[in-house]
Amino acid sequence: MEEMLTVAEVAGILRVSVRTVYNLLEAGALRGVRVGRAWRVLESALEDFIAKGGGERG
Repeated sequence: MEEMLTVAEVAGILRVSVRTVYNLLEAGALRGVRVGRAWRVLESALEDFIAKGGGERG
């Protein structure tokens, strides 16, 4: 089974704030799922996001 990452883990990988990850999830720019009240991001969804240039900072 594929690993699910927490918002904090995703923020660390992307080197952005936790709030930024929530904003990306809420905008649909980053695919994630709700598990109860918490968001989780599949590793493949994060890899897709990065591959599409979503992990680049200006």
